[in-house]
Amino acid sequence: MPIRIPDSLPARAVLESENIFVMTEYRAMHQDIRPLSVLILNLMPTKIVTETQILRKLSNTPLQIQVELLQTSSYISRHTDENHLDSFYTTFDRVKDRKFDGMIITGAPVENMEFDQVDYWDELCQIMEWTRTHVHSTLHICWGAQAGLYYHHGIEKRSLPKKLFGVYEHKVLKPSSPLFRGFDDVFFAPNSRYTEVWADDIRQRPELELIAMSDEAGVFAVKTEDSRRFYIMGHPEYDPDTLAREYWRDVDKGLDIAVPANYFPDDDPTRPPIVRWRSAGQLLYTNWLNYYVYQTTPYDLSKV
Repeated sequence: MPIRIPDSLPARAVLESENIFVMTEYRAMHQDIRPLSVLILNLMPTKIVTETQILRKLSNTPLQIQVELLQTSSYISRHTDENHLDSFYTTFDRVKDRKFDGMIITGAPVENMEFDQVDYWDELCQIMEWTRTHVHSTLHICWGAQAGLYYHHGIEKRSLPKKLFGVYEHKVLKPSSPLFRGFDDVFFAPNSRYTEVWADDIRQRPELELIAMSDEAGVFAVKTEDSRRFYIMGHPEYDPDTLAREYWRDVDKGLDIAVPANYFPDDDPTRPPIVRWRSAGQLLYTNWLNYYVYQTTPYDLSKV
């Protein structure tokens, strides 16, 4: 079954060119099915790229999903066309009285700032608090995961000596977790960040479970015992060229940036990167939707 998105969203053409079944709002209205209602708070400056990456992962399930895009009102993106934001994004004041089956909170390039220095931190805290009563299961990604762990559980982010940048090997610590159903014992995931959270801090919180990590990249996946919140430190949704584009952007700026680890063949940035995370990334999003949203959410959303 398809994802349900606005007819003219730019991501639609990209996804259809990849033979992904996208259902227009008109067609969806004529199916007697309650779609899963998923809200995406997109904090990334490259909003169209990020929304397309996430929609691609949400699309490969037997479920019909109605996606809505959320932006902050306390900070307006300078990197996305205003018409796109006006056409396809809503704000918290318009959805705060509604309930959702699932929500995704993305990362943002603000890791080197203290949380309370981020322009939209107060609004984000309000939204994260609202998810406790209005969202059945919330998936936090990268900086969004660090923000959620800090807000909900008091866990500090820690600065790294240098940027963690590349594709790293990870291990599943809890093979029985439905989130990793179908995963190999070892899987790969892209990371691009200056900060981390410590496994010892996670283990000291009885309400949290550490379910995947990397010897090189550290903590990867954490969930609450009630499965209402998930925290993913990497970017399993990244496109094949995302790290390459980031690398060349920083090179063009004259920044001291290392070649992404375990990404280009022989660390040669002139060669096409090797994709080793696509299947694991797809499984992670599909499993979250199936086992932690669809399987357990109330049919009547008012009961969330």
